[in-house]
Amino acid sequence: MRIVLTEFVTLDGVSQGPGSPTEDTSDGFTMGGWLVPHLDDAFVRRTSEWLDLADGLLLGRRTYEAFARDWPRITDPDDPFTERMNALPKYVVTNSLTEGSWHPTTVLRGDPVRTVGALRARPGRELQIHGSARLGRTLLAAGLVDALRLVVAPTVVGSGRRLLDHPGGPVGLRLVGHEVTGNGLLLLEYEAAGAAPVAEYEGLAAFV
Repeated sequence: MRIVLTEFVTLDGVSQGPGSPTEDTSDGFTMGGWLVPHLDDAFVRRTSEWLDLADGLLLGRRTYEAFARDWPRITDPDDPFTERMNALPKYVVTNSLTEGSWHPTTVLRGDPVRTVGALRARPGRELQIHGSARLGRTLLAAGLVDALRLVVAPTVVGSGRRLLDHPGGPVGLRLVGHEVTGNGLLLLEYEAAGAAPVAEYEGLAAFV
């Protein structure tokens, strides 16, 4: 399976609390809910298409517990995500849980690079990470993330946990898709491209 990291971020790279002021107030964060004013039909359509590609969800403990609390409570029959989010297999990377309450759930204990690497080797389409920025950074640094999908909100919050707070060694990415929604969300899709290349600028003549 391909591991795909899907994240909502601000223009200054913050991934904490996109959906509500009370979603994640850890470390004193008070600026949650920054994504919601920019949601529109184009965002819903594209993210729904992304979710269609998933054969499972890969989550860290904190995100898993929040999702397990919230998604089963959504009863709106017209919600485009709830049925699939609740039905997909869930894999939670944690050494502090022995079982999950949001079925079907498999707990992955031990070294996340080893356990996720074994899961990635199985046949299938996409294993999608939603939220779980710490897990995403760890797997990106280990070379286990195959693609990265970002929804960038046109806002700067100035504080909060950042998605890519330096993942380790330089990581190269190749842009394979992009669009802008009517409400100003930038949807970016990258594929992993090995180590990030570097070069020395020698003037414009080198590029023409």
